[in-house]
Amino acid sequence: MDPLSDVISLLRPDAAVSKPISGKGAWGVRYAAHDAPGFTIILAGRAWLSFEDEEPLALTQGDFLLLPTTPAFSLSSEPGIRCDPVEPRVAAVRHGEPDGEPDFVALGGSFAFDRVNAPLLLALLPNRIHISASKGRATRFGRLIDLLADECANDHPGKDLLLRRMLEALLIEALRWQSEGSDGAVAGLLNGMRDPGLARALGAIHADIRAGWTVGGLAAIAGMSRSAFSARFGEVMGCPPMEYLTRWRMAIAKQALAQGAKSLDRIADEIGYESASAFSTAFRKRQGCPPGKFAREAAA
Repeated sequence: MDPLSDVISLLRPDAAVSKPISGKGAWGVRYAAHDAPGFTIILAGRAWLSFEDEEPLALTQGDFLLLPTTPAFSLSSEPGIRCDPVEPRVAAVRHGEPDGEPDFVALGGSFAFDRVNAPLLLALLPNRIHISASKGRATRFGRLIDLLADECANDHPGKDLLLRRMLEALLIEALRWQSEGSDGAVAGLLNGMRDPGLARALGAIHADIRAGWTVGGLAAIAGMSRSAFSARFGEVMGCPPMEYLTRWRMAIAKQALAQGAKSLDRIADEIGYESASAFSTAFRKRQGCPPGKFAREAAA
């Protein structure tokens, strides 16, 4: 598979919580930071999103926002309004005036990622993915938003299940859309996939994790000198090439250990280590515990 498919497969995303959010009149709420990846899809109207030390961001109908890790934020009908602290809720949320047609409607919630590799893999994604309606409307992403809004507006049988699947598809499409050259700052793997040379090197790593990769060999695939490749990889990916390779091998190993279906010898062979002993030494150095202990704790 390609690198993005590999990451998504290991993350095993699931739309754990989704709920309608609406507001009318003047209102403002503030949420504390939490670890769960959060998302918001604006179905009607407009609201203002504020993060600490940043200018408020206007979210309008058709916008999509994904936060792989969710910092503290405020949401309000207008910038500068007092925001009262609130706790996340699973049920539908209504802000401002309790009666009448809302001025603002959104679908918000969180994704659940496989806990074994979530911290490592989320570090490869940008801090924020914001796809505005003006940019996404003419794409498959925009059509997914329209389908999701239509589903939210009706009470057809199977609605909850279909919404979950559509949200999972929306997450994948958002990551794909971001990796294919959209404007805005990105980081880590998505940024690397936008660089032709690095994309070739990353594709080679993910296509054959067992290979005895060297910086020189990857540089040749990227069509760059060894020094230029190392510098470019570190700048774009945030770590040296061999460190990325080791991180990815450990991510695959952790998933296999958590599932408990493979021996250490087989895991070592599949990710490019000469023996179970060599793999165990590398794993202990990276994780601070032997593979067997990690597997037992993951199972528990």
